[in-house]
Amino acid sequence: MLFNSYLFVFLFLPLAAAGYHLLNRRGLWRAANVFLVGMSLWFYGYANPVYLLLLCGSILVNYLFVRLLQRPAGQPARRGLLAAGIVLNAAALLYCKYFNFFLANLNRVFGTSFILQEIVLPLGISFFTFQQIAYLVDSYRGQTQGYRFDEYVLFVSFFPKLSQGPIALHQELMPQFRDPARRQLIPENLARGVYLFALGLSKKVILADTFGRAVEYGFGDINALSSLEALIVSVCYTLQLYFDFSGYCDMALGIGCLFNFDLPQNFDSPYQALSIPDFWNRWHMSLTRFLRTYIYFPLGGSRKGTLRTYLNIMIVFLVSGLWHGANWTFLVWGFLHGALNCLHRALRKPWSRLHIVTQWLFTFFSVNLLWVIFRADSLSDALDFFRAMFRGASFEIQARLYACFNLDEIVWLERALPGLKDLSLELPGLNLWLFLFAGFFIVLNLRNSSERKFKPTPATALATALLLFWSIISLGSVSTFLYFGF
Repeated sequence: MLFNSYLFVFLFLPLAAAGYHLLNRRGLWRAANVFLVGMSLWFYGYANPVYLLLLCGSILVNYLFVRLLQRPAGQPARRGLLAAGIVLNAAALLYCKYFNFFLANLNRVFGTSFILQEIVLPLGISFFTFQQIAYLVDSYRGQTQGYRFDEYVLFVSFFPKLSQGPIALHQELMPQFRDPARRQLIPENLARGVYLFALGLSKKVILADTFGRAVEYGFGDINALSSLEALIVSVCYTLQLYFDFSGYCDMALGIGCLFNFDLPQNFDSPYQALSIPDFWNRWHMSLTRFLRTYIYFPLGGSRKGTLRTYLNIMIVFLVSGLWHGANWTFLVWGFLHGALNCLHRALRKPWSRLHIVTQWLFTFFSVNLLWVIFRADSLSDALDFFRAMFRGASFEIQARLYACFNLDEIVWLERALPGLKDLSLELPGLNLWLFLFAGFFIVLNLRNSSERKFKPTPATALATALLLFWSIISLGSVSTFLYFGF
């Protein structure tokens, strides 16, 4: 089930919120937890019930390891249990996500003819696998005592974060399940939740999906692109990915507010970053935190000398690339981000002396170019795209690219305002440039949702209503979120 669907907006979400608060009002806290787990399983299994078997199996096996780790035992036995739990999680993830990738590369390199398997890839497997690995490690450290089974299942399966994050840690979410104040109906949280949901939905439906049409056009016919078109399409993908993923996270945070739960922040204006490490402190922050806490630090972090530090950084970013998907494009993308992080670490002093504009330009365009590799279906497609971008001074823009930005809403306005239609005829690419301007203005100038102090005022209510109305009338064709594939 998708957040940006009529079924979710008008049936599932109101039913889930109403049922949960009704049970809490009657003092049935554990029943409220079980109800929310049931709704989360419905949400997750709606597209394919097989997903439920895989998710529930993962939860049961991991909880068994958690209980074993919480029992008194010798240190070698506990280390063995932890290693076995991590290996089982990693094996399930590797099989579902990377087995066919491995076979395909074996066939290509050695001329073998292994038959690729039809493997069900559960939605969000990378997210809930990493979350449970973190819980296992924290259980080994003695930090997870006292939680009940229903609380653990709710922690893993809570539907706003289940399929696309953010990756929550037990210490920031599970204590909220036991807070009596959060079992009350809090009007301000309801208002803030609806506001954040409307903000995220508008990011997805109005901005991300519009930029996405240009991206599909460009990557669907790379060799026909002029240099200017290739640059525009690459920037469109950079903006699409941000508005799509941050829009989802805003919706997830908003839904959490409806249930009085605070989910972790996942974005902090990443395209305002002034270096590659700064970008990673702002982009997909919950994944960065996991990689830093559970991989980088255990490897030794920066405590083992310069060369070991660089090696640890490269390992972390290769894992990040592999986490995103089974394709050489993701591995190369992760490798290059790791290399840029190492380069910045080596050149921190001269970098700090550069003008702030130079820092931003290098950072933004480095990220933008690497997103091309991330988006491409193959490395050869990425190289073709770069050839199109740098083939020389070709600045023509085809009408098909302009047409990607001709929204129905704009057509309605043109019918109501003839002068606007005349302007569009005189400037055929006006909509494209307006959307690019709006995208850059938002990511570079406006405060993100975590920086805004929400106030339930009439102006906020009006803005929320307008965003919801515009977004809902634009839901004619429901598109999946980009990070659903990860």
